[in-house]
Amino acid sequence: MKASAVLFIVIPFTGGSLFCHQTNGAFVVHAQSSAASTNSKDRLQEKIVAKEREGLDALETGNLDVFGTLTAEEAVMVDAQGPATKVQVLKNVSEFRLIDYSMDDLKFVPVSATTGLISYKITEKGTSHGHEFMAKAYVSSLWTKRGSQWVCLFSQETGTK
Repeated sequence: MKASAVLFIVIPFTGGSLFCHQTNGAFVVHAQSSAASTNSKDRLQEKIVAKEREGLDALETGNLDVFGTLTAEEAVMVDAQGPATKVQVLKNVSEFRLIDYSMDDLKFVPVSATTGLISYKITEKGTSHGHEFMAKAYVSSLWTKRGSQWVCLFSQETGTK
């Protein structure tokens, strides 16, 4: 049996890379577009940020049904009181309303083609159990797509000044 040599060459070019290899005397070229992977990452980030905003908007309008559908059944939410389940969080936000919020310093990490992590600083104003509040916090949220539904699996808020 004759051994065949394999030679791999990577040639970077604007917009991606060419991967070349030689097998059994034939030269094969594969192109990989970094623009395609960047567009995919950008679309994933846009979708996840939109879902995060949809959840925050539901807290503005008091629509706990929407907020609940955006939260996975096994979700873990962490704040200064510690970790909480979806059931506990829905109970806690029943008397919570956002009046206004802003998301700043957004960062995104893709985990897979349908899962990503966002991190940002939130500045919020609202009412909780009849008392007005203003707060700033760092938030991290992990979102994934299940079938046609996007859900938050994990979220953590860390208060800041």
